[in-house]
Formats: sequence, structure tokens, C-alpha cells
Amino acid sequence: MSAALRVSSLAKRYGELQALRDISFEADAGELVAIIGPNGAGKTTLLSIIAGIFSPSAGTVSRSAGEVGWAPQIPAVYSKLSVAENLELFARLEGVSDPQAAVAQMLAQTGLGDRAGEPVARLSGGNRQRVNVALGLIGEPPVLALDEPSASLDPSQRERLWEFVLERVAGGTTVVFSTHNVSEAQRYADRVLVLVEGSLLFDGSPPQLLELGGESERGDLERALVSFLRERASGPAPA
Repeated sequence: MSAALRVSSLAKRYGELQALRDISFEADAGELVAIIGPNGAGKTTLLSIIAGIFSPSAGTVSRSAGEVGWAPQIPAVYSKLSVAENLELFARLEGVSDPQAAVAQMLAQTGLGDRAGEPVARLSGGNRQRVNVALGLIGEPPVLALDEPSASLDPSQRERLWEFVLERVAGGTTVVFSTHNVSEAQRYADRVLVLVEGSLLFDGSPPQLLELGGESERGDLERALVSFLRERASGPAPA
């Protein structure tokens, strides 16, 4: 089976700054991939290129921009429009054949049907972020890129957002997301990519990273990440 997303030798340079260096990975249909790493690692840049927002300096992404849904960290919504109006606008921009049917379906899937006529500006942060993700999904793309999707959300809002995302993953959507909440990656991700200064240092499952970081299967992934990065900085890569 061919990969749902293939990133090959991706690089991005801004003048003298090398933001990404030779990044390659694949993701299957229905796979949930977390991108973690310190600030300035290139996580947002990588996601933006996957989503077609930025062009790479080198390398390729197997999906065109129209095949990747995009939900940036700051919600890309029109605050004066209602939830339904935002969804319909984006459905039309995506060329959806039946925008109203798509809106009705997305309202049902997000659980926002009772807020359909409410201006987005009046929504809670959690509901606004669900609208943000729904806009990325309105065209039913096979791949969804999420940049810090749960940032600034409280625990109950995060839980509800991830319930929505996981439903789409179960339906076959490939989701690639960045997060500073490493426990979130440990809980939800099938795979973890570790970026540091634009380089991909690890591509594997959370249990594999736990092992490399000296943690047990039920250990702390954040502690394992810190240990892994410290060892990479002080000597040769672990076997």
C-alpha cells in the first residue's frame, strides 16, 4: 500500500537561516503523527510546507495543497461570521459540490450544531479551535496538518477536540500535528518525529522513544525526550 503522505528530502532556507534540513518521512492513511521538539526546531515551517502555505527550498511533498487540510495555531476564522457561515465559505472556497450538505455534516461531527448561528467571536476557545479544525476538514482532505491544535485549551476542551480528531483518524484521515505538550503525543500519536534545529533526529513510535530515553513502557515521554536530546548532544547517536 502506498503512503498517504510522503515527504522527501525537504529543506527550507530563509537567507542565512537553514530552517529545515533534508527531512524525509512517510505517513499511512489513518495514521496520527506528532512532531515534537524545542522552540525554533522547524515544526511550524514543516507543517506549513506540507499544507502548501510555504514552498520548500528543496525536496517534495507527495500531496498538493488542495489535498491537505490546514489548521494553524491561531484560528483562521472570520469572527463576525457565524459558525455555519464560516464553514459554508470555506466549503465554497474548497470547491465542495454541495456546501450546505458539507456544513450540516461537519456541524454534526463537531457537535457544534447548537452553535451554528452564533458568531465565532462569542465562542469559547475550545469551540473556536474545533471550528478551526473543521475548516481544515470541510473539503474532506486525505491529510490534515494541525499546528499546536490544543494550545491554550483547558483539559476538558482538549479532550473534546481530540475526540473529534480521533474520529477522523479512525475514518482514514492522516493527521500530522505539532505540540509542545509531549504527554499529548504520548497519549494519542502512533508515531513521533523529533525535530531539532531543522533536522529530523528521530522517527518512530512513542514506546521506541521511551526506550531510547531510558524510560519504561509506562514511563514519561517528556523525560525520555530530554534524555534522548541530551545524549545526542553529548555523543554519538544511540544504537
